[in-house]
Amino acid sequence: MPSNRTRLILKTAATTLVLAGVASAVAGAVVWRAGWYDISATGQHIQPVYTFLEEAMRYSVRHHAREVAVPPLGAQQQVARGALLYSANCAQCHGAPGFAQSKIGQSMQPLPGPLIDASARWQPRELYWITREGIKMSGMPAWEFHLSESDLWAVVAFMGALPTMSARDYAAVTAAVGASAGRPPGAPPPAPSSGQVPQ
Repeated sequence: MPSNRTRLILKTAATTLVLAGVASAVAGAVVWRAGWYDISATGQHIQPVYTFLEEAMRYSVRHHAREVAVPPLGAQQQVARGALLYSANCAQCHGAPGFAQSKIGQSMQPLPGPLIDASARWQPRELYWITREGIKMSGMPAWEFHLSESDLWAVVAFMGALPTMSARDYAAVTAAVGASAGRPPGAPPPAPSSGQVPQ
């Protein structure tokens, strides 16, 4: 049987925790309702918010992508097709070997990260799910409405090859897209209206 002093300490600690929780909830509600948190695209999230959202996104992607069946990936033709699709649809926000993201990508918050090491951070099924479904409130669209299933997997296959691809390799594989639009090989095209690349 705990002593009166021990009971008093436990009761005080429990009351303090409850009051601290209530105070935090009230403070959060005031900030939320008053609109004090800046959600503009010109300002970064404060670090705790960014960390929370990043972790929540990772757990969500892992959960939703767990049953995605991954087809064979890495065939040369598939990777080349993925490079063309990436150049037409992804490079303006994420950059590519040999050039940085466009001003559109640079103006977004959260800033779209480079995908050079995406295949080291995500499983192929997770890259597929992100590409297909998009990410809420990040500017990342759901490409399922613009790309076929085989094209989505081609982009994933390309991201798997991206870490070993030099700027020269990337320019060579995307030369067809650049030449058809009168741009230097490998240069990112403007954002497409249809989401499709020339066949």
